[in-house]
Amino acid sequence: MTDAGATADRVLIAGATGDTGTELLSVLHPTDLTVRATTRSYANVDTLERLGADEVVVADFFDAADAVTAAEDCDVVYCTLGTPPSYRHTIGGKLVDRTGVSNLLTASVSGDVSHFVHMSAIGVGNSKAGLPLPARLLIRGSLRAKQDAETTIRRSGLDYTIVRPGKLTNAPPSGDLLIGEGGDSVTGSISRTDIARILAAAPFTSDARNRTFEIVSRDGLEGTPTNLVDVDWAFDRVQADRDRMRL
Repeated sequence: MTDAGATADRVLIAGATGDTGTELLSVLHPTDLTVRATTRSYANVDTLERLGADEVVVADFFDAADAVTAAEDCDVVYCTLGTPPSYRHTIGGKLVDRTGVSNLLTASVSGDVSHFVHMSAIGVGNSKAGLPLPARLLIRGSLRAKQDAETTIRRSGLDYTIVRPGKLTNAPPSGDLLIGEGGDSVTGSISRTDIARILAAAPFTSDARNRTFEIVSRDGLEGTPTNLVDVDWAFDRVQADRDRMRL
């Protein structure tokens, strides 16, 4: 099967106004890709354009039609959708982590999208041991929604990469990362810039196709890592500094 990177031209960042989405935009902006970014508010359009988005779509991913418009003519979809801090993290219900991701995935399957990159979280599904019990209880609604989204992605038939970062920080990128696979592998924290670089490279990395990874930085590691894997990330394709990305 041909890598998405061989033919990719236009990519979508769903959730571009979030902290990680903004970091991802900064990574993809210098590339030769046409970057489309989404926001729920017209007030954010100018900001996204200043940050380097070639195209901006105002979309509410609870609306299936908006999801279709956002994904139209895109080769790669980066999904960084998530629920802002609120009581909904605990009680669940209709969350963008589930409903919005599902709408975006359906639009991607019916369109010409070749690869779906999804940012999930350590603590979801078989990685629950990587998140302390009090935290799991506090955000149990979001974790269930994210697990449902992961399951839907794996069953979609679309090529995908699911990235489960540890606790996201605004620290400078370290580039020294630990990547696990299989759920109970690593726990700790990672900077948003580091995870944005991984997300950006995923669709152009043949080793990352149809796999789910747990990722933390070495200096943010808690406990003993297991099930570590070696992935030859295609950082050159997204012009990330390989010297800063020692895996």
